[in-house]
Amino acid sequence: MIFASGAVGGAKYSNSFTLPGNESTKALELMADAFPEQSGEAATIVWRAKQGTVNDPQVREKVDAMLKEADGLPKIGQVVSPYGAEGASQISQDGKIAYARVAFGVPFTDIDPEDVKQLVEVAQNISDDRLQVELGGGVVSIADQPPANISEIVGVIAAAIILYFAFGSFLAMLVPLLTAVFSVGVGLSAVGLASHVMSVPEFSTMLGMLIGLGVGIDYALFIVTRYRSNISRGMEPEDAAAGAVNTSGRAVLFAGCTVCIALLGMFVINLDFLNGMATAASLVVLSTMLASVTLLPGFLGLMKGRVLNRRQRRRLAEQGTQTARPTSLATRWSATVERRPRLLTAIALIVMVALALPTLSLRLGFSDQGNNPSTTTTRKAYDLLADGFGPGSNGPLQLVAVLNSPKDEAALDAVVGAVRKTEGVTEAVAAPPAPDSKLRIVNVVPTTSPQSEETSELISALREDVIPDASGDSSLEVYVGGTTAVSDDFAEALAQKLPLFIGVVVILGFLLLMLAFRSIVIPATAALMNILAVASSFGLLVLIFQWGFGADLLGVGTGPIEAFLPVIMLSMLFGLSMDYQVFLVSRMHEEWLKSGNNASAVRTGLADTSRVINAAALIMIAVFGSFVLSGQRANAMFGLGLAGAVALDAFILRTMLVPALMHLFGKSNWWLPSWLDRSMPHLSVDPADEPVAPPMLTADDGDQSEDRLVKTER
Repeated sequence: MIFASGAVGGAKYSNSFTLPGNESTKALELMADAFPEQSGEAATIVWRAKQGTVNDPQVREKVDAMLKEADGLPKIGQVVSPYGAEGASQISQDGKIAYARVAFGVPFTDIDPEDVKQLVEVAQNISDDRLQVELGGGVVSIADQPPANISEIVGVIAAAIILYFAFGSFLAMLVPLLTAVFSVGVGLSAVGLASHVMSVPEFSTMLGMLIGLGVGIDYALFIVTRYRSNISRGMEPEDAAAGAVNTSGRAVLFAGCTVCIALLGMFVINLDFLNGMATAASLVVLSTMLASVTLLPGFLGLMKGRVLNRRQRRRLAEQGTQTARPTSLATRWSATVERRPRLLTAIALIVMVALALPTLSLRLGFSDQGNNPSTTTTRKAYDLLADGFGPGSNGPLQLVAVLNSPKDEAALDAVVGAVRKTEGVTEAVAAPPAPDSKLRIVNVVPTTSPQSEETSELISALREDVIPDASGDSSLEVYVGGTTAVSDDFAEALAQKLPLFIGVVVILGFLLLMLAFRSIVIPATAALMNILAVASSFGLLVLIFQWGFGADLLGVGTGPIEAFLPVIMLSMLFGLSMDYQVFLVSRMHEEWLKSGNNASAVRTGLADTSRVINAAALIMIAVFGSFVLSGQRANAMFGLGLAGAVALDAFILRTMLVPALMHLFGKSNWWLPSWLDRSMPHLSVDPADEPVAPPMLTADDGDQSEDRLVKTER
């Protein structure tokens, strides 16, 4: 039903990243009212004369014809040619490079990829051995995008390979993949429907698919692993499925709820853009949770014992029931952690802190087309503009002035003069005034690129010092706008609200784990581990994307870290790392309740869960890492950041640092004040002990705890 509704209703995504009430948004609103034909998405057509200059009659004739044809395309609102009075400054000093400004007359949501491709085709049709033509602008990136779903397909194939090696069975590999793909499809259909009633950015589909595939395959992996274990021990398929859902299924539901809570924590920032992303990702995670405890058991019922490979089925038939034992490697590693907790704690902390140190240099901002692959027309247009007009020409600022009295004309002239003399400004040119309008536009070209920290400092200097001092006590209102200013304002707003978001998410996670495990130390340790994992993953991003180590191998340029990345990554990583914490500690908690021996509980829990946690982490890394292939810097940043964080979390924190600390803390791990224990509701990830074990189990099965995990009522 959701599939059908999504197909019929379609989607209505929004790509507005403005912040209500700030200066750059006010400038946009004023321009939209005064110049509606320029209020849509903008593009730039850039050409370079390989011989002669752009003013040569042959070149000018071809370009004029092309611009006229472009101006007549559907949805194009205005084309400003450098050969007219309004665009006189759009020819470089050496006459080799020129550009035309193209404004769409409709918002981004009304622009189809075919509209952009038609513009690109019209412009580049005049390219020859004497003339190079390229196009820039965010809207043109639609034409540069690689074929859809390549990264997702690669991620699913990699996950399938890992599952096959983990299970040794094609059918066992197939079940998690089918469950995840189906649930993600349902979730994305729900996201499309939600976009009709709230602001959901188009980027949310990539985010939903990214996290949905990761958690969907992982959740199915945990349940299928428990089901295979039950079958190996002689349980009937129906009882094995019920037992798997009653144990691992509970942990899946609890872990999924923590992911949703972490994602919905973005609502505390109170931005429609992030609220839509949080809702979209949560809908996909919710879909994977429900599929894991409904659709997946149905698949298992169809597969029955065939989820085991042939060798396992033959051994089961010949030798009878088998007790699921941890691998020798997992057992040896668990014993090593118990013997050397201090040494391993020190090693893990040194590695994590060393990787986290670059985070201190984290600078938030937005990628621009200078980060696109060098083969794209947007990157070539960016480089041409930088060569002909300086780096700042790719992100000019706009001063939007409101004249409230006749005297304000003189004040505006003073402001323009002061801006021209400001350090970091190449030029400041006032656009011709519109008839009967009290609005004036001044285009300011910085000397530095849009991503540069110096450009951000220039925006602050204009707003705080230059413009107020030059306008004096006049009634003139001047707002600094433009795409670069919008990005800068967005990054600053998110940075200011980030501490509140971190605090809310960490506190909520602490309370959930305290309820689940009746402990103070375990949730406190988990919160610190989550923060350490996030800091280390951000350190990796700074090393690669900001400092440039290995950036060439990925085909991405250096620059600031995407402004919204910390919020989204933190929410996702917090939820995903809680998954591993829940699966690891729930097994330890189970042993602790049975034996009361902390060392035995930690050792057994790590030995029993480390193999499946590592397999789940490898799947997450494969799915997330595949998004590096998208060709987009932001997507690569998300994928690499999440893949790195999962690797650090699973292989260093959960299987080394957390159990080592739990050995050091001893029985304090499970301490909870009696008054707090009495006042809290009881929430258990694992079902209560069963008084009677299934007849087919032997006494040796006790250390696997299945005797208390499977319902035995007949």
